[in-house]
Amino acid sequence: MKTRYMRSIKSILALIVMGMAVSTSHAQQVPMYSQYIMNGYLINPSVAGRDGYSTVTLTTREQWIGLEMPPATYAASFQTRILRNSYISKSTAVKKKVVKPTKGGNVGVGGYIFSDHNGIMRRTGFQMMYAYHIPMRQIAGYPSTLSFGLAFTGYQFAINTEDLIFDPDDPFLNNYDRSVFIPDFNFGATFTTARYYAGFSMTNLLRGALMFADTTAINRNELGHFFLTGGYKFDIAPDWVLEPSAFIKSSDLFTRTFQADITARVYYRNDYWLGISYRTNDAVILLVGVKYDRFHFGYATDFAVTDIRRQSLGTHELTLAIKFGESARRYRWINAF
Repeated sequence: MKTRYMRSIKSILALIVMGMAVSTSHAQQVPMYSQYIMNGYLINPSVAGRDGYSTVTLTTREQWIGLEMPPATYAASFQTRILRNSYISKSTAVKKKVVKPTKGGNVGVGGYIFSDHNGIMRRTGFQMMYAYHIPMRQIAGYPSTLSFGLAFTGYQFAINTEDLIFDPDDPFLNNYDRSVFIPDFNFGATFTTARYYAGFSMTNLLRGALMFADTTAINRNELGHFFLTGGYKFDIAPDWVLEPSAFIKSSDLFTRTFQADITARVYYRNDYWLGISYRTNDAVILLVGVKYDRFHFGYATDFAVTDIRRQSLGTHELTLAIKFGESARRYRWINAF
């Protein structure tokens, strides 16, 4: 009896979550990341290939651990720069690393697959990115780059009613297809120097107008999301760098979905970093990371400031990135372009 009661409560909560997220008034339709600086091309396609490396990134995010069917995101991505020459890293006599990017090769490409779970809803899909980087004039002695990116994305939106106790005549569940496939496009632009960056991106340019396997006559659509990013690096001591940054998010429902991540990170020799972030009306986030050889590890934990903190054990995000290409040899197949 107790088990059936708990399953009924679980089902009611799942239906509430689905109602908020599937209806045309729902606010969040894209995965959320706390370590967005480690894989910025997931939120802005113009970042793909910007640093000249080839990077493979794995990310897992478990949100509100302890709740039934909590949100979770799993992602794997790849990005690179199509270079005519090598990406060269040299050491001077004083052991200070000097990195000289290639003069040729303006194209960056990337790919991204993900599975995003939210209660009884699941989004599983992919994204393919193309970016073009335009060298600009120097600013305060630093080269600058203007980048534009376009991404094609497609994902399956599915509702899993297995083990869900609900009324078979429920009009909400019966009026929507349990599985549809949605292709769309994302756009982004960034301006970057060695000291600072600023970027803008937007998702779902078509607002889900191309929806396959949708057999209902209900007018349903996807929201467009808008992202602004920016950051600046300050030298505060030898080998120490402070980077304040901001990540502003909104959607078509601007007045109800505006949110900002305000972050400060401290880097030591670019091999270790520690940061703290505040996400408005949501959480305080602790960020830590370490670089070893070509491996980059990042961990973030979100401490909720809303009432959800009484019901969950927090949110945890782990990111592993592997960067290739820090040598004069690079890859021969890339040099051919």
